[in-house]
Amino acid sequence: MTNTVATKKITSGRYIMKFLNLLLLLPFLGLLWTPLYDRYTPALFGFPFFYWYQLAWVPVTSVIIWIVWKKGRDV
Repeated sequence: MTNTVATKKITSGRYIMKFLNLLLLLPFLGLLWTPLYDRYTPALFGFPFFYWYQLAWVPVTSVIIWIVWKKGRDV
């Protein structure tokens, strides 16, 4: 009985980690597709969209990595 519970926990942990690893693709895809942000407007504090969009991904990526690390340790 204990073995099946442990097996279910490992299996569910694998699914959770797969989902969390997919979250790591968001910054990669968001910055890989250049036509998405290859424009000047809208400007933010005088910076063209091209620059502040890329810069905005820095803290977003850090938060995503932290979430994956934190949740991955608990699995």
